[in-house]
Amino acid sequence: MSTNSVPLANGAMSFDRVCREWRCKYTGDKATSESLEAISKLVDEYLPQIKAVSGGVTVNRLICGSCLDFKLMTTVPLEDFGPWEKSGYAPEEEFLEKLKAIEGVSQVETQTITNMVI
Repeated sequence: MSTNSVPLANGAMSFDRVCREWRCKYTGDKATSESLEAISKLVDEYLPQIKAVSGGVTVNRLICGSCLDFKLMTTVPLEDFGPWEKSGYAPEEEFLEKLKAIEGVSQVETQTITNMVI
């Protein structure tokens, strides 16, 4: 366990990276979905700002074609999470506003979770 890690499960696990997940449902077939295409363009627009959140940031895109789930996971080192949280997870508010405006997008949600490579 790293000296900067936070213990979980009576010390059986720990974390030193925190993730902010933005997720939604899209419509249509994953290969031809207009809403998924619009989401992709929105991600491209905001990716430079998202990657500027932390020098240690990782960004993952997850798509489930059967559940019609889209998820964008931005993970930062624990020491960078507090300042990002205080900023309102910028550019989260603006990104989610635009995401909600895309035709065919529903169930826009966020979640803060740990995200560790093991």
